[in-house]
Amino acid sequence: MERLSRTELVLGKEKINKLQSSCVAVFGIGGVGGYVVEALARSGVGHLILIDGDIVAKSNINRQIIALNSTIGRPKVDVMKERIFDINPDIRVDIYNCFFEKETKDSIDISKADYVVDCIDRITNKVDLIEWAKASGKKVISAMGAGNKIDPTLFEVEDIYKTSVCPLAKVMRKLLKERKIADLKVVYSKELPIKCDQSYDGKAICGSVAFVPSCMGLIIAGQVIKDL
Repeated sequence: MERLSRTELVLGKEKINKLQSSCVAVFGIGGVGGYVVEALARSGVGHLILIDGDIVAKSNINRQIIALNSTIGRPKVDVMKERIFDINPDIRVDIYNCFFEKETKDSIDISKADYVVDCIDRITNKVDLIEWAKASGKKVISAMGAGNKIDPTLFEVEDIYKTSVCPLAKVMRKLLKERKIADLKVVYSKELPIKCDQSYDGKAICGSVAFVPSCMGLIIAGQVIKDL
């Protein structure tokens, strides 16, 4: 297949065949998750499951690969699916236009997934997703905090219990330990987050730039490809 010929030179035909028979579920199609999906589609993964209940907003344009003036107001999963088919129309794509929550998880079918990628924001939902995926026997990788950071060279791939500095990872370690989850592969940054003063409806707003969440997404995708 010509569209994967350069990848095959690096990975070999056997690995390409394995990727084409693999399925990856990506939860959260935002600044990080959009780049995960993009790289997986371009690398030859044959089946993608996309889960996100959000729509494209103008404020997403600075960092999200699916965010354009022409896509504002549209469901992120719909836009990402169209983009995937423009990359490779032979990929199978299942979409769920909903957020992962305890109330919605039973409607989401990840039975065919070989790998689950957590790129969602809310901590409780992240922990619930990780617990659910691991109980289902899936490989899991989770994105830690990428907001308020500007140095993509400080990302590391590590087990959650060996992380440091990242405030989100600190909270996650505690919650995962309480649920007796023994390990979790994560991508996190050792960069101290920049303090932002802006808030909306009483909640602090995280800032973000084009080159940090995208790098995290590509690192995560690389780990998934390596592990499949």
